[in-house]
Amino acid sequence: MAPSPSARVQETRDRIAGRLRALRLDAGMTGRQLAELTGWQGSKVSRLQSGRSQPSDDDIRAWCRACGAEDEAADLIAAARQAQQMYTEWRRVQRAGLRGVQQARLPLYERTRVMRVYSSSVIPGMLQTRAYAAALLAEIARFSRTPDDSAAAADARVERSRIIRRSGRRFPILIEEAALRRQVGGRDVMADQLGYLLQAAALPAVTLGIIPSRAGPLWPLETFTVFDAEQVAVELLTAAITITTPSEVTQYIAAHEEMSAGAAHGPAAFRLIAQAVSGLA
Repeated sequence: MAPSPSARVQETRDRIAGRLRALRLDAGMTGRQLAELTGWQGSKVSRLQSGRSQPSDDDIRAWCRACGAEDEAADLIAAARQAQQMYTEWRRVQRAGLRGVQQARLPLYERTRVMRVYSSSVIPGMLQTRAYAAALLAEIARFSRTPDDSAAAADARVERSRIIRRSGRRFPILIEEAALRRQVGGRDVMADQLGYLLQAAALPAVTLGIIPSRAGPLWPLETFTVFDAEQVAVELLTAAITITTPSEVTQYIAAHEEMSAGAAHGPAAFRLIAQAVSGLA
């Protein structure tokens, strides 16, 4: 069973505490010596390195400075902020309907120049037709027991997706082959969706890769989007995770690049889409 959101947050806090403790040990200092250098009580050092207290940005900077590891501070600060903000419960953000969820990310989409997308199970939102989006969002609303405003939400999603036609941006998009064969909204909706996918793949800003079912370079991962090299949005069943720790963002970019290297592009990708169209029941 996957850890709950609260358990994942605690795991992140424990990792931060472990890194702080390791920095102290690498510097050859006792907790008392670190407390003297920072001007803290010894109990504060103990709480921070055991994970019982969440460090502030200034705490992390002071700790790293005392340990001669100031280059570690930015990563640790980002991880600490992530532990506080990483989870947004779907039910909380969806309780007023799905349209607002689509609109909430519009400013982020607008300022992003390179958007790397990976989808393991459905056609990515950036490449969805309105009918496909409406059918998918209706299912999400049903499962989540939230107000069904799927029609308005689909309109908002399609409007947001117009960004792929603007110049000065790049959209490297990876889709597992299985997503081409998962019928959403019935045969006609899927046929139109796959046809649109072929059209969208020809846009100058879009680089489409299809990961063949038989030869993926990595196991299927959770759906994620990397916004420039600044943050990653990861979609789970019950939560959306926002990752901003530089080293973790770099890992997602590396995973995207590795999967892209093993994906079908150009004519090979078009053949997989055409095969999916032929296989529609």
